[in-house]
Amino acid sequence: MSQYHQFCGLARALDVIGDRWNLLIVRELLIGERRHHDLRAALPGIATNLLGERLRQLTAAGIVERRGEAGRKAVSYRLTELGHGLREPVLGLVRWGAAFMAAGPRPEDTVQPQWLALALDALLPATGLPADVGILVTADGSEFTIRATGRPRVVPHRDGRIDATIEAPTSVVLGLFAGALTLDSPAASRARITDPHELLAHLLPAMTAPPTHTT
Repeated sequence: MSQYHQFCGLARALDVIGDRWNLLIVRELLIGERRHHDLRAALPGIATNLLGERLRQLTAAGIVERRGEAGRKAVSYRLTELGHGLREPVLGLVRWGAAFMAAGPRPEDTVQPQWLALALDALLPATGLPADVGILVTADGSEFTIRATGRPRVVPHRDGRIDATIEAPTSVVLGLFAGALTLDSPAASRARITDPHELLAHLLPAMTAPPTHTT
């Protein structure tokens, strides 16, 4: 684990979570408890031994804890209270990074629908929906429900009464909620929307897309 040897909160945080793969492991555990093979599947490109090393580092730092099942050898991993404290910083990075995704996935990119749930949670406005409504989002076969009970929240499955629906590829859904695409964008023509009460108008950014970052 690299050390910056600086008496600074950011440097200390990077001492703990700054190594490659650590924040992506935290991302997966923010979605839910995972076993080793679940993490491998969600993190294409990470070697088995490196994943084990990173999990040991995060466990030693008090960010992750191992959970064994009685009578079974299977071990799962979940975030501790300290680890859950990374939720807002991670969501902030998701919001910031969305501006770099306006063009959609690169040919070499992996796209996994469960990442969309976390992205939507980051991108949804804090207020704006009428109380007790549900919007079903279907992206590449995976279903999520946006429910308004105070602050809108994302449920990783179909949940309760549905008042509006949007079905589109993951990249299009992300683009719409991030403001990188508008409903009249050519790419948005791939979205199928049923919204008799115009609920999505409360959630989608303005029709004029914001400036995008280039790298």
